[in-house]
Amino acid sequence: MYFLGLGLVLLAMKWLELGPVVGWSWWIVLAPFALAVAWWAWADSSGLTKRREMDKMDKRKADRIDKQREALGLGTKKRR
Repeated sequence: MYFLGLGLVLLAMKWLELGPVVGWSWWIVLAPFALAVAWWAWADSSGLTKRREMDKMDKRKADRIDKQREALGLGTKKRR
């Protein structure tokens, strides 16, 4: 996400002719977009994206179970 943000800022600066970016090559300005694509490809192929998604789902499930236990007056179970 940082590469995408950096790419958008550099692109806007190049397009509006602001700062030192004016003299830079278009390849340098567009490089963060290529890095973002490479990062997303790696994150998807390595399973990082799926692992993060599953961690979020597990946390939501544990929170929901704890909330139901509290509603029933059973207290929360200590999780490892």
